[in-house]
Amino acid sequence: QVQLVESGGGLVQPGGSLRVSCAASGITFRLYTMGWYRQAPGKQRELVASITAGSSTNYADSVKGRFTISRDNAKNTVCLQMNNMKPADTAVYYCNAERRDSLVRNYWGQGTQVTVSA
Repeated sequence: QVQLVESGGGLVQPGGSLRVSCAASGITFRLYTMGWYRQAPGKQRELVASITAGSSTNYADSVKGRFTISRDNAKNTVCLQMNNMKPADTAVYYCNAERRDSLVRNYWGQGTQVTVSA
């Protein structure tokens, strides 16, 4: 059974930092592209950052220079370090795992709330 379990969400003031983590089980983690998505109320879910099996990274323009995604294949975890946070970063953050070969495998975590407010 595949499980993606997020942790580390919470309330942070504008300009502050927060780190969210995702622990994966039930998959061959090192073969998956891992991503963080977010969904704010009334808006569509959007990609925040992703990291491939080869550790190439991709970021949404809105978070470039502020957020950093990283993975630890030994611990089956992916983290998102968020710095200089803004109220617009407020959303539910979801962990995603995807692998595309002869099949497309795509899994989601349950999400963790991140709120940026004074």
